[in-house]
Amino acid sequence: MNAKIYSHEGAEVGNISLPEAVFGVAWNADLVHEVVIGMQANARESTAHTKGRGDVRGGGKKPWKQKGTGRARHGSSRSPMWVGGGVSHGPRNEKDYSVKINKKVRAKALAVVLSKKFVDAEVIFVDSLSITEPKTAKGKLVLNALAKGTGQTSLATKRKNTALVVLPNRSEAIEKSFRNFGNIEVMQAKDINPVDLLTYKYVVVADPASALEVLSKRVSVTAATPKK
Repeated sequence: MNAKIYSHEGAEVGNISLPEAVFGVAWNADLVHEVVIGMQANARESTAHTKGRGDVRGGGKKPWKQKGTGRARHGSSRSPMWVGGGVSHGPRNEKDYSVKINKKVRAKALAVVLSKKFVDAEVIFVDSLSITEPKTAKGKLVLNALAKGTGQTSLATKRKNTALVVLPNRSEAIEKSFRNFGNIEVMQAKDINPVDLLTYKYVVVADPASALEVLSKRVSVTAATPKK
């Protein structure tokens, strides 16, 4: 498997051989769905919280005597049917939404999504972004040049969830150059996951040789020999 490499000016500068384990995996919708739903559940926080009748203040005194008033009997003004009372069956912050995702399943899902992106021509390899100082204007020039050179015009025109820029190592200059773009996200190759890849249309891989080395190590767990 080979792919074209472009310069930050959008010119084709060579080719790179892609590992089959990362970009040659068949699409598996069920596997990807399982991992994405699991990761979204793990990211969910139990912030919504309501107070029951035992949590709200007051209500220690019986509102009126049990008999002889002609009204319904009540034992506390903090009952859920009273204004200012507790909430029945409301959300509680003790709930844990997290689920377990096996390492092999997570690694396989990453390879499956990367392979699908590559087949759909949504992965762009760039030899170097060549941004040494944080300048939004330089980031814009790179996007426009890549859009023109690769023929993916929506890379420069799409307003939401346009591209995920993948770096082998952190670069503060590159991160700050794209920080003002609400449709661009910059991440390291060691941190990307199926949810991030599916959120953005394009994946721009800078310094592909180093980035692919990191990605190959991440998906290699799927090829490990199972224990007997």
